[in-house]
Amino acid sequence: MSKYKNSDAQRYADIFKALSNPHRVQIFMRLASYCGEASPCGSDGHICECVGVLGQDLGIAASTISHHIKELHRSGLIKIKRNGQRTECSVDPEVVDLMMAFFKVTVTP
Repeated sequence: MSKYKNSDAQRYADIFKALSNPHRVQIFMRLASYCGEASPCGSDGHICECVGVLGQDLGIAASTISHHIKELHRSGLIKIKRNGQRTECSVDPEVVDLMMAFFKVTVTP
């Protein structure tokens, strides 16, 4: 019998679907690398990085970066905050914890 409810399975599917694109993985990893113990993502309003910086050096159009960020946000992997004309993104630590729990449970014999 599965350890996951149907709603959990759908949430995991949405997360992994969002990460099925190499550019989205790169954006997510870039965001995650900006975050750490010294700068906790999303806590106390601390935002990790602006959308413009996230897309640097990926070799894809700004509109495509926006699309990928929208998909990461839709899946719940990142949070978005508008600050004037800037759009700032941060990794959602709850989703990262959820993913870690998934791998911990599925890998454990």
